[in-house]
Amino acid sequence: MSFVVIIPARYASTRLPGKPLVDINGKPMIVHVLERARESGAERIIVATDHEDVARAVEAAGGEVCMTRADHQSGTERLAEVVEKCAFSDDTVIVNVQGDEPMIPATIIRQVADNLAQRQVGMATLAAPIHNAEEAFNPNAVKVVLDAEGYALYFSRATIPWDRDRFAKDLETVGDNFLRHLGIYGYRAGFIRRYVTWQPSPLEHIEMLEQLRVLWYGEKIHVAVAQEVPGTGVDTPEDLERVRAECANFTSRHFSQFWEECRTVTIFLNFSFQQLISFR
Repeated sequence: MSFVVIIPARYASTRLPGKPLVDINGKPMIVHVLERARESGAERIIVATDHEDVARAVEAAGGEVCMTRADHQSGTERLAEVVEKCAFSDDTVIVNVQGDEPMIPATIIRQVADNLAQRQVGMATLAAPIHNAEEAFNPNAVKVVLDAEGYALYFSRATIPWDRDRFAKDLETVGDNFLRHLGIYGYRAGFIRRYVTWQPSPLEHIEMLEQLRVLWYGEKIHVAVAQEVPGTGVDTPEDLERVRAECANFTSRHFSQFWEECRTVTIFLNFSFQQLISFR
């Protein structure tokens, strides 16, 4: 199944200026995101940006860039501009990977594309179980409630569903009733075209969650539990330091694994060579 990844990368950020280009272990953050997208098997990967410096960094890494306007109010609006410029057909599957998710697993990029392709719906996303009270009561962790078929009933920064009986006794344990929304989306290109024609909804403004516009206009969003949970996203300088540490650990583990595989191959080749000599 073919799909396209679009990575919106807005240069301006109030909490972390020049965010797409911050250095993470020797590479700009946007290049880390590009590399994760390449591992997903996407047919095409496009970085959508409004800044020439971001474009140069992506192109230096062999990536494709689409320059977009600087006045977009959301990442989805930026996606819509790319969809029009690239003239994607309405049934093209588009995965929106956030430009500040350098630790996103390639498996979930593929997962959201597959989930969308298997359903007659315009939009799909992912969620992960919440297991601790700190996250359940954190307004920065967006919660989602689903229906029996796995479609979103509502997204909120509030603690939903509110476990009346449990929380009347104890606010320290949360059970297994909560899902945290992950900021990765799959769309059909035609759905993106329709989305940007809709006026923003009141709920969208109250919660500051643009996906609520979809539910407001009576459309469905399929939500699956992610096969892997992504690492830390980068919103603040503190997040950046955590990601640098995670990335260094990830690189170290993979280098050790690669070295062990090389060692195993060397031992095998040496054994085979000795066997060949003995036969002669």
